[in-house]
Parts: sequence; C-alpha cells; structure tokens
Amino acid sequence: MVEIERKFLVSSNRYREQASSKSVIVQGYLNSDPQRTVRVRIKDQIGYITIKGKSCDSGVSRFEWEKEISKLEAETLLELCEKTVVSKTRFKVAVSDHLFEVDEFAGPNKGLVIAEVELTSEDEEFSKPDWLGREVTGEKKYYNSSLSKRPFTNWD
Repeated sequence: MVEIERKFLVSSNRYREQASSKSVIVQGYLNSDPQRTVRVRIKDQIGYITIKGKSCDSGVSRFEWEKEISKLEAETLLELCEKTVVSKTRFKVAVSDHLFEVDEFAGPNKGLVIAEVELTSEDEEFSKPDWLGREVTGEKKYYNSSLSKRPFTNWD
C-alpha cells in the first residue's frame, strides 16, 4: 500500500491525441495535514475515500489506502471538506510500459496541467514523452491538497 509516483508539468497538449480515456474528477479534503491527508473523490460516477501518509524526503513515495464508496456518500462528505474543492479532467496515456495520468485542472486551478506516472520502485526507469515538462515531484505546492488551499490562479 505504498504509492510511488513522479510528477511533471506538461509542456504541450499532444498527450490528448495519445489518451486512451478521460475522466472527470471532483475531490476535496477532510484533512490536509502533511502527516496524513484524507481525500474524498468522485471520479465519473463513483465515490472514493483515500488516506495518504506523509511523503518520503524525495516526495516520490508514501502510504496510500483507498476504498470505493457510493456517489451519494462522497457527495455528502464533500460538503464537509476544507476550503476549495479540486476539479480536473484526467487523461490516461500509455507510454511504453507505463501509464501516465495527465490532469487538466479547472476552476481556481485552471491553466495547470500535471502528469503523474506510478512506478514499482523509486529508481525505476521509464520513457519520457516529448510533452513532459519539468519534474515537480516533492514540490508541495503541486500536491492536490495544497491546490485546495492555495489554488494555481492565486500564485504569484
């Protein structure tokens, strides 16, 4: 139950033509403490509750536990969440042996596009597509929980 992922900014929208699917996601945080976050999410028509632990020093890995809940339960819990709810469209893009999830943020985070790739180890190598920009792994301001407190459109 350890999540290992790396995050990157996206330098062009060429990923869209390579995407195999896309989903609409709305999520909020019941707790966004850096030691543990508790997230409520609706992805398409399915609800989830997720608990994530503190990231390691590099920001590449951390504990993650997720459970599917009903959409109605998720909608009810979203009403209890902290400040800003995060909305985004997620594109899934296969690149060699890896699956990239590219998030186009909406609302107060509009204009931000981040790609994530999940790995089996922190030092696992992977092919980087030409639309992948600067790595932002471990930069807390790019965490969704941070974007709910200080949205992208409020950055200097």
